[in-house]
Amino acid sequence: MKRISLMLLSALIFIISACSQKKTDEIVIKTVKTDTVQVYGNKSASAFPGRVRAASEVNLAFRIAGPITKIYVDAGSVVKKGQVLAEMDSRDYAVQLAATEAEYHRTKAEANRIIALYEKGSVTANDHDKAVFGIKQITAKHEAHKNALTDTKLRAPFDGYVQKRFFQNGETVSAGMPVISMISASLPEIEIHIPTADFIRRGQFDSFSYSTDIHPNKTFPLELIGVAQKANLNQLYTVRLRMRERTPQTPSPGMSVMVTIQYKPEETALKHIPISAVFENNGTANVWVYNNSTQNVEKRAVNVTEILRDGKAVVSEGLSVGEIVVTAGVHVLRQGEKVRLLPPAPPSNVGGMM
Repeated sequence: MKRISLMLLSALIFIISACSQKKTDEIVIKTVKTDTVQVYGNKSASAFPGRVRAASEVNLAFRIAGPITKIYVDAGSVVKKGQVLAEMDSRDYAVQLAATEAEYHRTKAEANRIIALYEKGSVTANDHDKAVFGIKQITAKHEAHKNALTDTKLRAPFDGYVQKRFFQNGETVSAGMPVISMISASLPEIEIHIPTADFIRRGQFDSFSYSTDIHPNKTFPLELIGVAQKANLNQLYTVRLRMRERTPQTPSPGMSVMVTIQYKPEETALKHIPISAVFENNGTANVWVYNNSTQNVEKRAVNVTEILRDGKAVVSEGLSVGEIVVTAGVHVLRQGEKVRLLPPAPPSNVGGMM
């Protein structure tokens, strides 16, 4: 009986000890303070003066000659694509088309009869070929005269605004002579000129924005259209950009703006991090890099080239821009350890003292 009691007591002690050990072995996830690796001493943006241009600006002209009977718009008029802007006297072109239509129907009827006889073997191959070519010739002439009559009306090629009119009603114009100047209603474009130093870095262009004198503290996004591959007489390269959105502050064509080009960070550029992120191990400088996908920290050797007065360390090798490094408690972490990021201090917590 005494032996059984001792056995029960031993088992109880073992269970209590195991539970205590289990509680002791529970993983405690540390909360760490971090910072982001940033570029140091590298040009990241350039600003250039630019001028706003209409996406499309055209001088519209009749494709035929004749007197203008009516111009329906004036400078500043808003027009839609396909809208008739001006009209030419169509009398002569209508008479011409009527005569051609009569000839077209007569020639086509005669040619069809010859083709039918050829199929029966009643006419020669030469007569058949003349009939076929005659149809093609009169058809082309008929289409040309129909187009000429249609061209007596000058239509808007796109939605936009009339910038200027060069003639009045009753004046006679030649084919191709500009009658109306028009700009499109599409989002405007901006043109800037950059030097060679920025042209050779065009592969690193990241984003574009502009500001105006009226709203100097507001920036608006741009998208790149293209970069000229040949320099002008001033050894500058033309860059064309398009506005991404229209706002009440959108400048009109002709206005001056300031364009900013943001560059992508270079992998070979120097970076800077807080000096508190660096610790020594076996004679080399190291940092803990946070892996966002696994939430673990990994030790990585870095090459520190300079210590700045503001508490930053300049790093030339080992880190990439945008990576996250631990900046506090670096001596108590282990390779591959899972950690939790310290949330940012609330705006009311000035200096992070709370």
